[in-house]
Formats: sequence, structure tokens, C-alpha cells
Amino acid sequence: MRRYVELWRLPSAPLLIVAGIVGRLPGGIAPLALLLFLADRTGSYGVGGVAVGVYGLTTAAVAPLLGRLADRRGFTAVLVGTGLGYPLAVGILVFTALAEVPVVLMFLAAALAGALVPLLSSSLRAIWTDLTASADSDGSASGDSTRQTAFALDAIALEVVWMTGPVLVAAAVATTSATWGPVIALAGAGVAALVGSLAVAASRPSRRWRPRPVSSGTVRRNPLRARGMAPALVAAFALLFGTGAIEAAIAGFADGQGRPALSGVLLSVWSVGSAIGGLWFGAQRFAVPIVRQYRWTLAACALGFAPLAFLGNAWLIGVVLFLGGTAFAPAITVQNSLVAELAPRGTLTESFTWLTTVTYSAVAAGTAVGGVLVDRPGGVTAALLLAAVTAVAAWAIVAWPGTGLQANKLSEVSS
Repeated sequence: MRRYVELWRLPSAPLLIVAGIVGRLPGGIAPLALLLFLADRTGSYGVGGVAVGVYGLTTAAVAPLLGRLADRRGFTAVLVGTGLGYPLAVGILVFTALAEVPVVLMFLAAALAGALVPLLSSSLRAIWTDLTASADSDGSASGDSTRQTAFALDAIALEVVWMTGPVLVAAAVATTSATWGPVIALAGAGVAALVGSLAVAASRPSRRWRPRPVSSGTVRRNPLRARGMAPALVAAFALLFGTGAIEAAIAGFADGQGRPALSGVLLSVWSVGSAIGGLWFGAQRFAVPIVRQYRWTLAACALGFAPLAFLGNAWLIGVVLFLGGTAFAPAITVQNSLVAELAPRGTLTESFTWLTTVTYSAVAAGTAVGGVLVDRPGGVTAALLLAAVTAVAAWAIVAWPGTGLQANKLSEVSS
């Protein structure tokens, strides 16, 4: 636990950790609450599903633009603006549905809310990168190992959000009604985003952060053109696509067993395994290059996904999900570290927002394709096999020579 103690002692670290969890709760609350709310108001899960898709895709599209603005103007203005704007947009979305306006206006309101999702994940990762670099420069800690711990804790925080959010929605629905439960949950998401964003924006590291200077005469580079960045993002897409397919497959499996609630239990078991793996990984210091760590964790994810397609017992699936999940948070941790190393100077936040875009898009696409497969005979097995194949593809992309992800080239890339 010494690594976590070192991290906790960094300036404003406790505030950043707690505010990061609170502010990102909408990620676990809003999709399910929005789906249930619009399905109740319109009588169509299809309308709710499209609205959730519009919400997520808009977030993915706008995030890099907000990241570029943060890189040039600082985090504070972007976090305050989105922190204040998101709850207002959620209020507009709720009002449009309650007023029974045309469906297209509901979709536009969902797009507005998605566009104003606070830029917390990318901002926090950029702040952690700078904080741990400062720890390295003043000799108080090893920057690389502390950054790995910070990114591991960030991955665990997201697991907490994904585990807690649906439970809060279910509790709100269970204690009120199918209409007002989701409304309460969406209101809570807006408040959480406001509180978390303003807390991070008010923190000393956020207020003191300044854009990295670019050499005179140097044009600020597009991070997607940096050597190795595109293959790294494609590998991330492949891995996260597989997680979306698994979520759809587990839901289909549970429904086929006549126990729909079982899907939540199994996915929570997966998240618990991931959190435990992330805690262990963040406490370690590895001497091997970051790219090699990425290959190992991706290979471990592929091995964890592979047996699922051949298991028909809920207990066995739970055990394999738990064991395989222990590799997932470490893979996400290394993925963040790799993007930080590949990002050209002055584009760190924008680079992380591209990773956010990939995450939203990949999980949505994987869930959609997995859902289509699950509706067909043998679809659960097919969706689980697809997840294993995409995890292997992620590993192959990183391992393939000539992708710009050779360990000895990274110092050149990030300079």
C-alpha cells in the first residue's frame, strides 16, 4: 500500500480522488435512467435506446473539442462550464419528455446533455500526469510508478461508478415509480456532475495548470498523427468493443435462464475482480517497458474472455468473469500511461479525450452488435466468442511490428 500512500500525499490528491468518483457518477447513472425514463414516457424501449445512443455518441464527438480547448485555455473554464451546463441540459431533457413533445426533440435534448458531460476523466488524467511528474522532479517519489498508481486508482474509480450507478437507479425506481425514479436518478446525476466538476476545477492543481509550451515556430500537432497513437487507440477500441459484447451476452444469458437480475450480479462480479486486479497492479513497480506491459495485460484479457463462450453454468461464468476481470483494470491503467507517453507536447488532455471517444464508441458498438447476435439462436455464444476475438485482435495490434509501438521509440514520440 506504500504506492497509494505516496499518491494520497500529493497536493490535493484526496480531493481529486473523491471528486473524480462523485463527478463521474453520471456515467453509471444516466444511460440506464434515460433508457427507463423515455421507455416509460413513450412506451418504447427503442426510443429510449436511440436516445441513449445519441447521448453517448454526442459525448464521444464533442470530447476531443473540449480537450483541445482545455489544452489551450486550462481545465478550470471547461470544467466550470460543463459542470454548470450539464444539470441544466438534463433538466431540459426531463422537461421535454414530461411535456410529451415530438420524439425528435427528445433526441436533440439527449444530444445537448451528451455534449455537456463534464470533461472529468481526461482532465484528471492530465492532472495526475503533471502531479506525478512533479513528484519525480522534486525527488519525493518515483514519477512513473506513482503515475501508474494514479491511473490504476482512476480505473478503479470508474469500476466503482459503473457498479454504483445502476444500483442507485434501481433503488430510485424501487422506492418511487417507473416515471419518477429515473427522474430522481437523473437529477442526482446532474448534482453529482456539478459538485465533482466544480471541486476539481477549484483544486490547486487545476488552477495552477498551464498549457505546455510549444517551441517557437513549431505547429501544435494533431495527437492522432503522433507515431503509435492511432494503433494504440485502435487496440483500445478492440478491447472495449469486446467488453460491450460481453455485457450484451451476459444480459442475454441471464434472460435465457429466466433470471434477468442475474446479469447485474455477474457484471458486478466482473467489476469486483477488475477493481482487485487494479489495486494490486497499482501497488507494483515494473521494470519492463510500458508497451510490453500493455501486451501482457491485453493477452491476459484475451485469456480471460476465451473460456466464457464454452460455459453454460452461471457459477462457472461468475468465477471466470471474476478471474478474467483482474486483468481488465490493469489493461486500462497501462492504456492510459501509454497514451500519456505518446501524446505530443501540448496535447495531453486532447489525447485523453480521444481515448474517451474510443471508450464510448467501442462499448456502444460492442453492445449493439452483441445485442443483434443475442437475438439469434446461439447468439450468446457468438457474442462471447466475438469478445475473445477482439481481445486477441487488440493484443495483435500492439504486438505487430511497424505500428510505432516499439518500446525504444516511445521517448522519441513524446518529445
